[in-house]
Amino acid sequence: MSALVRIRNLHKTYQRGPEQIDVLKGLNLDIDAGEFVALMGPSGSGKTTLLNLIGGLDTPSSGEIEIAGQRIDRLSSSQLAQWRSRHVGFVFQFYNLMPTLTALKNVELPLLLTSLSAAQRRRNAEIALELVGLKDRARHRPNELSGGQQQRVAIARAIVSDPTLLICDEPTGDLDRQSAEDVLQLLQTLNREHGKTIVMVTHDPKAADHASRTLHLDKGSLVEQIEQAA
Repeated sequence: MSALVRIRNLHKTYQRGPEQIDVLKGLNLDIDAGEFVALMGPSGSGKTTLLNLIGGLDTPSSGEIEIAGQRIDRLSSSQLAQWRSRHVGFVFQFYNLMPTLTALKNVELPLLLTSLSAAQRRRNAEIALELVGLKDRARHRPNELSGGQQQRVAIARAIVSDPTLLICDEPTGDLDRQSAEDVLQLLQTLNREHGKTIVMVTHDPKAADHASRTLHLDKGSLVEQIEQAA
């Protein structure tokens, strides 16, 4: 079976004045469908850059990125935007919720780009909120929710369109330990019971323990892979 995410000889270089900075250096990586992968490494190791490339938020300097059989490194910026809206759900450290909208309306936002009816959009958003355990908070605005609840709303928004991939950038970085554990257990449930493929950047070894595999990056290269027990 071919990998869901297939990366070959991936390079990413930034120009900072006269200096050329090689962030990723010939990286090769396969991620299977249904995996929960944690990316760890020191600041500047390239983990967020790799996450952004897998999620189609950035484009490589050279190399191949193939996801579900499609070479996304060959897509134009407009094609990439369309691809992201269909295939990727994003969860960030800071929840990026619209403060004037209810939890339900925040979750519904990605569906406004689809051809679904208003009734179906609402129903799908309700199902996603129920899945993250916040059905009873549907009418609440972000300032009426705890940090952990806001992140669960953000996760509901990320999964409402049933994406191919969930991309999580430090999803517990702004949470207390108990709220972080709740969010990580939710991600684990989405992975194990609903088959979601998750790629997560984290600096926290306790967060990485919830993944099925941990990749360590250093200076733009993969230096270690750890398989977690099921």
